[in-house]
Amino acid sequence: MKFDIITIFPNIIEEYINSGIVRIAQEKGFVEINIHDLRKWTDDIHKTVDDTPYGGGPGMVMKIEPIYKALKELKTADSIVCITTPKGEELKQSKVKELSKNKDAHYIVICGRYEGVDQRVHDNLVDYEFSIGEYILSGGELAALVLVDSVTRLLPGVLGNKKSLESESFDNEDELDFPQYTKPEEFNGWKVPEVLLSGHHKNIEDWREEQRV
Repeated sequence: MKFDIITIFPNIIEEYINSGIVRIAQEKGFVEINIHDLRKWTDDIHKTVDDTPYGGGPGMVMKIEPIYKALKELKTADSIVCITTPKGEELKQSKVKELSKNKDAHYIVICGRYEGVDQRVHDNLVDYEFSIGEYILSGGELAALVLVDSVTRLLPGVLGNKKSLESESFDNEDELDFPQYTKPEEFNGWKVPEVLLSGHHKNIEDWREEQRV
C-alpha cells in the first residue's frame, strides 16, 4: 500500500511515521509513505499556497493551483485522492477496514489548513473527504496521520500477533473493548477482578463479554 501525503508542514508527519507500528510497517515493506511539501508546486518567490477569500471574510484559503500541480505529478489511474476537512465523512472503523482491504491501493492525502481549501479542489479533484470528529483542528496533518495509522495497522502481517486485531474496540458496530489489567494484582488497595485470576477461561470470556460497552 502506498500513501502520498501533501502538506505544508512535513515535519509534523515525519516525526510520527518514523515511530512505532507505522515505522515497522514501512521497514517490513507493507506500506510506503511519502511526504510532499505543497510549496514545491508553487511558482512565486514566496512559495504562496494560500490567498484571501473571494467575497471577503477572515482568514486565508488554500489555493487550487499548487494542489492541482501536485496531483498531476503524483496521481496514477488507480489513485484515490483524499482530503481532510471538517465537512467530510467522519472516519469510522468500518471505513478503515474497507480502505485496508486493497493492499496495493494508492492513497493521496491532502492536508487542509487555514479557513479551508478552494471548493474547486473538493468538487473536481477529490474522491474521499473525511473528518476525525466534530471539532476544528489547526490543520489536517493530525487527521491524515489518523487515517494512515488506522489503515496501516490492519494490513496483514503488520502486527506481530494477529490476535491483537481480534475483539478490538468498534469492531462490532459501536462496541468498546473490555477492561484490561496487568501486574501487580493489587496496587494502593485497588485489586484486579478475581475472575481474571481464576484461570477459568470460559468464566473469563463471559466476564469480558459482559464488560463490553
